[in-house]
Amino acid sequence: MNSYIINKVGILANQVSVNGDRFFSDIVSAEDLYRRLNLGYAKFFKMDTLCKWALLGAECVMKNGDSYVYEGLDKTKIAVVLMTNNGCMDVDKRYWETTKTIPSPALFVYTLPNIMLGEICIRHGFKGEQLSLVSDTYNQEEINFWVDDLIKNRGMAACLMGWVDVKEDEVRVEMNWVAR
Repeated sequence: MNSYIINKVGILANQVSVNGDRFFSDIVSAEDLYRRLNLGYAKFFKMDTLCKWALLGAECVMKNGDSYVYEGLDKTKIAVVLMTNNGCMDVDKRYWETTKTIPSPALFVYTLPNIMLGEICIRHGFKGEQLSLVSDTYNQEEINFWVDDLIKNRGMAACLMGWVDVKEDEVRVEMNWVAR
């Protein structure tokens, strides 16, 4: 990849690391991390678990003190490419359980993995290319291919890329902020 990785975040086993340094430890939930980051985004509480963790990973990787790494960039030139395995399966299972009584449209709204892209783009105003991939494992080679193409051939100046996967209590987020 000829692009330039500026920031890296990892969320695994209740710990958040940014650029290899422990940022937070003993995270008990997405809501806990939200509060620790002191975010003021009320829409967060309406999101499904996958969207919450994707948004939190994006915040951790793009936040640069009191500003964001994308400041000064044309937001129509910022892409987002994320990969997942389980997508919104947890929410789908909960929705399926509600069909035994009265189905809840509130649960059904967020049952596509690409919703996490939209939530990040809405929050930050990104209007560039977006791609959501579903794969058994985090395929770094494949994601690098897409990001390289977006930056080299499609006019994107930067890209938020990575892996966001949630299954029951198991959360794994690996995100990078890549720019020319």
